[in-house]
Amino acid sequence: MLFSLAAQRFHEIEKIRGRLEMTDILADLFRMALPNEISDLVYLTKGQLLPPYKGIDLGLGERFAEEAISISTGHPKSNIQSYFKKSGDLGLTAEHFVSERKQQSLSSSELELSYVYDAMLKIATSSGTGSQQLKIRYLSDLLNSATPIEARYIVRFVLGQLRLGVGDPTILDALSVSKTGDKSLRNELENAYNLCSDLGFVAKTFKETPDKIKEFQIEIFKPIRPALAERLKTPEEIIKKLGRCFVEYKYDGFRLMCHKKGKEVEIYSRKLEKMTHMFPDVKKAILSLPHDEIIFEGEALAFNKKEDRFYSFQETMHRRRKHGIKEASLKYPLRVFIFDIQYLDGRNTSILSFKQRREIIEGIFPKGILHTSDGWIVEKPAKLRKIFDDAISKGLEGVMAKDLNSPYVAGKRKFAWVKLKKSYGAQMDTVDAVILGYYKGKGARAIFGFGGLLVGTYNNEKGRFETIAKIGTGFTEQEMEMLREMLDRIKLGHPPHDLDYEIKPDVWVKPLYIVEVAFDEITRSPSHTCGKKEGKGYALRFPRMIRIRDDKGIYDSTTTKEIKRMAGS
Repeated sequence: MLFSLAAQRFHEIEKIRGRLEMTDILADLFRMALPNEISDLVYLTKGQLLPPYKGIDLGLGERFAEEAISISTGHPKSNIQSYFKKSGDLGLTAEHFVSERKQQSLSSSELELSYVYDAMLKIATSSGTGSQQLKIRYLSDLLNSATPIEARYIVRFVLGQLRLGVGDPTILDALSVSKTGDKSLRNELENAYNLCSDLGFVAKTFKETPDKIKEFQIEIFKPIRPALAERLKTPEEIIKKLGRCFVEYKYDGFRLMCHKKGKEVEIYSRKLEKMTHMFPDVKKAILSLPHDEIIFEGEALAFNKKEDRFYSFQETMHRRRKHGIKEASLKYPLRVFIFDIQYLDGRNTSILSFKQRREIIEGIFPKGILHTSDGWIVEKPAKLRKIFDDAISKGLEGVMAKDLNSPYVAGKRKFAWVKLKKSYGAQMDTVDAVILGYYKGKGARAIFGFGGLLVGTYNNEKGRFETIAKIGTGFTEQEMEMLREMLDRIKLGHPPHDLDYEIKPDVWVKPLYIVEVAFDEITRSPSHTCGKKEGKGYALRFPRMIRIRDDKGIYDSTTTKEIKRMAGS
């Protein structure tokens, strides 16, 4: 497949907002791809080279892209920078200068999609002395052969700013439509994706042998997408929904999925990023388990042995670091509370009931770094309330209630798990919201260049983000400075393509970070688009930021559907 075909379809997608239209365009593109091309095409459409757990980033900044555009087109870098300043989009800047090349490469030829993908992979994996110049050379070589429209998407891709607004649900729908003309295979494809977290691999398998999707199996070192919990407000509601259930403490740390095969171990975060090197103490404990193959999940908290208490979430997060790992492991020793198991010595345990999985967990994990989570079978709201109150008194986040008969529901938010969290004040609750932009500081905050955040929810039915609050409180001075610096690295000259909005921040940013937000109540507002109906959406009243949740990805945010349920709609 020629890359020009993909670029043209990307251009069509960029001009529309309807998910059905996007699905049809992608389905047509997927239909034309060969089995050895489809995974590359899916990765490129998602704006990535490999699934997150592979840890591959392009690592190319604007300055290097500007130099590559200059080399390939013969235009001075100063002209490119000047045009970029006006356009706010280096992809459009590349398109403009490629259309007005001052020089034509003698070796230019039509770009194959796989060639573009391989070149991107070389850019991402080049390292060591001279690697930056090598990256620039690979990119300039691509631009030498690129048409103007191809140049737009090549440059946007290497900068991580593809702007298509195509989410996983749309790609899954399109794969089904490409084969059957409808979405009838969507659930089978999604189930396969949830078991391996690699949409490119799923697409390739589906293209080669569609029937294999029905028999998709868990594999060691292909992390399973985490099960997600619904929420209810009271113990009475939980017992009414689940009946007799298992209730365990909800630990306020970071979620780890642990894989072991022989003498190899990998530890993945909730966002499916490899974290193994950060936790040598946890890795050592996993290696000591008397099982050759195992996949299990736990919540990691730093524990103060001297004072017999857990450290706070903020202190626990000191263990998530690239440097000073040995010192951090001594200062903040971890306990990992094991709450589920998906695989054991060739056996897929995820299909077993929770009651059966819990029995397996209790038979494996000793007291120590790897510690079985504390939990009890509950039949009455009063007992659930007592466990909840005990959890809060210990400084924990609340409790999780689990359906005793349910299998592990990978990647989905269902009532197999229900969370009951502590409140922040008399009637305060919290949500996890995506940062969409920020406001510049005024008055006393002018010195920080930061005055607040625009945040939103993810509507997984539409595959779009929707605004829900403008946050102006809850920030320390240090956090304001840190947020401005952090967000300036991902600022956009335009709204995110997959966002529905009415109000605008001073600075748009790429949806990348999650914050936990406390609020008094959920109201209706014409200014916000969350679940908008009859001119009004849902909004958070008196929102304030509690903390940044860098352990969660944007699709782990509170959904629009959850907000509707919380509002009683």
